[in-house]
Amino acid sequence: MKHRITAALERFSRAMLAPLSYLSAAGLLLVVGALLTSAPLAGVLPFLRWEPVQLAGRIIYKCLTAVISNLSVLFCTGLAAALAKREKHQAAFIALMSYLVYLTAGNVTLTELGLLAQPDALTGLYSAGQTMVLGIQTVDTGVFGGILLGLLTAFVYDRTCEKAHRGILGGVFSGVRWSFACMAALAAVLGFGACFVWPPVQKAIAAVTGFIAASGNIGLFLYGFLERLLIPTGLHHLVYMPFQFSQLGGQLTVGSITYTGAYVVTMTEYNLGLPFSDGIVWMYTGFTKTFGYFGIAAAFIFCARRGSRKKTALQLLPLAFTASLASITEPLDFLFCFSAPVLWLAHAAISGIFIVLLHLCGVTAFTSNLLGSLVMNLSAGAARTNYPVLYLLGLAQIAVYFVVFTVLIKALDLPTPGRRPEEPSRPEKALPLDEQGVEKLIAAFGGRENIRTVDNCFTRLRVTVNDPAFVKEQALKALPCSGVVQSGCDVQIVYGIRAPEVRQAVERRLGRVVC
Repeated sequence: MKHRITAALERFSRAMLAPLSYLSAAGLLLVVGALLTSAPLAGVLPFLRWEPVQLAGRIIYKCLTAVISNLSVLFCTGLAAALAKREKHQAAFIALMSYLVYLTAGNVTLTELGLLAQPDALTGLYSAGQTMVLGIQTVDTGVFGGILLGLLTAFVYDRTCEKAHRGILGGVFSGVRWSFACMAALAAVLGFGACFVWPPVQKAIAAVTGFIAASGNIGLFLYGFLERLLIPTGLHHLVYMPFQFSQLGGQLTVGSITYTGAYVVTMTEYNLGLPFSDGIVWMYTGFTKTFGYFGIAAAFIFCARRGSRKKTALQLLPLAFTASLASITEPLDFLFCFSAPVLWLAHAAISGIFIVLLHLCGVTAFTSNLLGSLVMNLSAGAARTNYPVLYLLGLAQIAVYFVVFTVLIKALDLPTPGRRPEEPSRPEKALPLDEQGVEKLIAAFGGRENIRTVDNCFTRLRVTVNDPAFVKEQALKALPCSGVVQSGCDVQIVYGIRAPEVRQAVERRLGRVVC
């Protein structure tokens, strides 16, 4: 049972890499767009104010923001394709169509019950616990909904895609079309059920905000902790929105006008040159985004295998800059929140601790993003903001993240980016993929009947056997590969970029798909 759970988690982790593998490039382009449209940077580099440059920057930023904002769709289709055992493109199509059914079922249910919310002028739909996905308003389940649909699609598809029906409808509802029919029905039920199951969860999170507001520094810690912890579920909006846009975040009366919520009050105080009130602490959710992710990226790079550090740095540094300059952290968050949950808990705890430290040190400075905070804090002055302490704490947070993450990764051998052993891009000698060569490979695994599953990642053939005693390790090592790793029933052979080709050759020779 332990082996099956471990294998399932490993497969899920590998499948998550499918949609995440594109986010490094997306993050880098997003940073480019943010820099081209940055008002503070344009003050230093006047050519950025040229309208064609601004237009290009807005196009890049908005287009890539659309990708980041629809991670639930990417996870849904990516997981289904990665986990399906055959004709993966069909699974991806079915997942996308099922997700549209899921969203629309939720929208129709809310509409018919009179529960469809109207956007608030300040908070949009966040305060209602609803959101817009692909132009459809429904209950906000965050990326959790996409991940759930993706997993279910792969599960249902593998068990129904070869089903053949007889009769007049047999030609319509057979094979992959039967898989879609099953998933469409299931997605509709889930969309309907989410309208009743998810709101109580949202209300429970919202109820915590009252306790946070009345609990001093303990409440501040919970505020920062939950705001990070709940990101995978999309419920983090319910933690910070009430403070930033309602009376929980404070009020300010100027003449006959009353300003409500930490965000509105803070910006009013800044514009009028007033001293900043204590309510600014509820704006400190941007602190970890601005600084902490550099420490996370540095720890991942340092803990990567020596031969993988450069590649890991190229992957992660754009994501760290995306978090700091654009306040978009999801591309880096999802690289470890599922594969290394202990790091995710540590991440949330460190975020909460530093919000408390900012409060205790008397900081009343802006933390929205690196460029924005620099400009606004310099213009507001050190006397009003105590910003030198802010940046000292920012450096301290980077160091804390680096130390804590490095210790946890090495002590627990966590599967963070770049931790897999260095693997050459090509094997020294090409594997003969003719019948004789593949038969030798199958025989080395103990024969056909000993092979339970066959899979591959980017560079390795992964085989699960029924009895490890029948595996001929020396015979495997004698084959033209770059390495063999065996752990119980799991056997991995390093083939470099030809790993998918080897898997397909084995499946063809076996005459069956054994994933």
